Amino acid sequence: MWTKEVSINGLFDFDYTLLRFSFDPLVDLNCDERWVRIPLRMGSEKHIIKVQALGTTEEPKFRIQGYDEEKQEELSARVESIFLWDRKLDSIYRFYQQTRLAPLFDQYPGTPIVKDFNPYDALMKTIIHQQLNMKFAYTLSTRYIQSFGEEVDGVWFQPQPEKVASLDYSQLRKLQFSQRKAEYVIDTSRMIADGKLHLGELAGLSDEEVFRILTKIRGIGPWTVENWLLFGLGRENLLPAADIGIQNALKKFWGLNAKPHKDEIYKMGEDWAPYRSYASLTLWRSIES
Repeated sequence: MWTKEVSINGLFDFDYTLLRFSFDPLVDLNCDERWVRIPLRMGSEKHIIKVQALGTTEEPKFRIQGYDEEKQEELSARVESIFLWDRKLDSIYRFYQQTRLAPLFDQYPGTPIVKDFNPYDALMKTIIHQQLNMKFAYTLSTRYIQSFGEEVDGVWFQPQPEKVASLDYSQLRKLQFSQRKAEYVIDTSRMIADGKLHLGELAGLSDEEVFRILTKIRGIGPWTVENWLLFGLGRENLLPAADIGIQNALKKFWGLNAKPHKDEIYKMGEDWAPYRSYASLTLWRSIES
């Protein structure tokens, strides 16, 4: 086993990250001991990496542990990329001190963007979860992963595109997927498996170019693209203004009588660019309790 310790200069609220991870019943973690075990694929190899917090939000420090010593450097880099530890959240905090959201950032400092463990997994989860309440959304994605994924030492690896591409729509219908959602998941996976859609190439494109490409795919709309850009690629400037959670959070924060319209939110969000993703996360956080 190899071990590496990482210290960060600035803010990082790992305990909140664990809380968000805990929404998914298949993520192996312990909030009291402050660790999570992450499934990582490298080709056909499956690796499990444990990340544990040792420090505080103000002085973050982490221990990373894995088993394949020959792959330590690459696996460690993958972990650091997921948690985006190179981002300077102190600068984000100072930026928002000049906006109307300053009180929220005072209340929830160091709220980080943390990516899902794999871009394909993130896209499938976003498609599955779209237009569903959170409880049933995770019920559905849990059934999907347990039916077609693989559990290794207590950690679940989601099914690969080739596996999902080989499924029949009826196999997802048995899990309570709607016919359309089953088609969206399987047909998009077939595009990826057949080489017609390259998620790795999308990562190198602008947000606008990703929108243009993905929204041409049946079953993928703006909400799905925005959430995938945020949680799949870790982009900093996403504001899903049509999201009910964002609308409810702003209604609560400003004491409004009704939820603001998405056009109003986009307008007020102009002051939050180029870091609108942090506004989105902090707004969601303000109503999650």
